[in-house]
Amino acid sequence: MFNLEAKFRLPDHAAAQAAAIAIGYRPEAVLNQRDTFFVVATGKLKLREEDHRSYMIGYGRVERDGLQLSEYQMVPVPDPAAMRTLLAGTLGVLAEVRKRRTLLLCRNVRLHLDEVDGLGLLGEIEAVMPDGGDWQAERAFVEATLAALGVTKDQLIEGSYFEMARRP
Repeated sequence: MFNLEAKFRLPDHAAAQAAAIAIGYRPEAVLNQRDTFFVVATGKLKLREEDHRSYMIGYGRVERDGLQLSEYQMVPVPDPAAMRTLLAGTLGVLAEVRKRRTLLLCRNVRLHLDEVDGLGLLGEIEAVMPDGGDWQAERAFVEATLAALGVTKDQLIEGSYFEMARRP
């Protein structure tokens, strides 16, 4: 699967949520997430633990004009504690990120209003790309959402939350 995504600084989640709802997003859930990233030779591999489900997610990203194109795979994990122990012992842990995520949806686009431990208030948008989908239309929709939220290009963040935490 592919998605087009961007991360950004977002100091006012209440205003962002109101703006998103005004353009058609609907609140879906509030999730407590723990992402454990493992040392791998290529791409990224993380165990995502949410309130009542867990996944292994493997992915790679390419930066394109402030937006990132990701290819990813997700596999459900029935016993996340055992999986974390196994992978930590065999691969090594690169980082751990904990966050409280408010999820809003519109079409095939997920808007995340994140409160990330150690990093503060941030946002992320992901347009899941259907096979044969119109990349330009998806990009335009993502950019329109960012504009409605008042996010400018200089607020976009490269990389992942754990990479942000490791920067000086």
